[in-house]
Amino acid sequence: MDNFYKPLAERTPDVQYQDNVRYILKNGELVRDNPQKDGALTCFGTTTRMVFNPRNGVPLLTERSMEGFWKKPIGEIFGMVNGETTIEGLESYGCKGFWSPYRGMGAGLGLAPNDLGPGSYGAAFHDFPMPGGRTLNQFEQLLEQVKNYPGMRTHLVTPWIPFYTARGPNRKVIVAPCHGWVHVRIMNGHLHMHMHQRSGDFPLGVPNNMIQYAALHLALCQVLRLDPGNYIHNVVDAHIYENQVGDMKELVERKARPFPVLRLDPTVTNLFDFRVEHFLLEEYSPHPAMKIPYSP
Repeated sequence: MDNFYKPLAERTPDVQYQDNVRYILKNGELVRDNPQKDGALTCFGTTTRMVFNPRNGVPLLTERSMEGFWKKPIGEIFGMVNGETTIEGLESYGCKGFWSPYRGMGAGLGLAPNDLGPGSYGAAFHDFPMPGGRTLNQFEQLLEQVKNYPGMRTHLVTPWIPFYTARGPNRKVIVAPCHGWVHVRIMNGHLHMHMHQRSGDFPLGVPNNMIQYAALHLALCQVLRLDPGNYIHNVVDAHIYENQVGDMKELVERKARPFPVLRLDPTVTNLFDFRVEHFLLEEYSPHPAMKIPYSP
């Protein structure tokens, strides 16, 4: 399925991420009442829509190296698709370090030290609560619906379980899902995927989300035997924390390079069987890495 990529010499450097960073730096409103307590330049619903054609490569930043890091977000998304709701569970998929700062933070919510809660991504994706005590595997339903009704506009997945995610007495989640509203559309044999993101730390979180949902998009295409269409990534609350501004000003001065290609193990035909070792990155030549501050 990976013969759709253009040759390296024909892949055009993509500057959509840089353009959005520039926009946030210029137009973002400084907001200080964030849950993280760090001030952040914030744009709400005004920009940050990126459209990636897989023929041009997968959206892994070239302005800074993610060479030793790109596998972690891919492991994370497939752990979530398979219903993992604990820190150890996500780490078993290769996502080590991401969730460590949150260990034990659910004590006030009645959660075990390593439990991310029944309102977390894995629970919503794999075990969404239904009437009568039943649960719904949303991605399994998505696959069945695409197979049986390919032309429909209702191929949707949500990470949001309002009963558990809203602030208040019912809250049972350490981090309310920021990404994962997945909308798939089949048009003329191509699978297009839109990922809606309610909130995104543009310097750190968004680059991870870009590559993990690009990988999910390609995995869906392989499982459904459809050609990849566009991957569209939209961030509503896009922000850059004050302590990240200097790094972002440096990043936008670096010249973007062609995106790499991501190869999938062709023997994997079940979405729930994908693991990070089934992905191979090639033709990646980024600028040096940057150590960007994190605001948990």
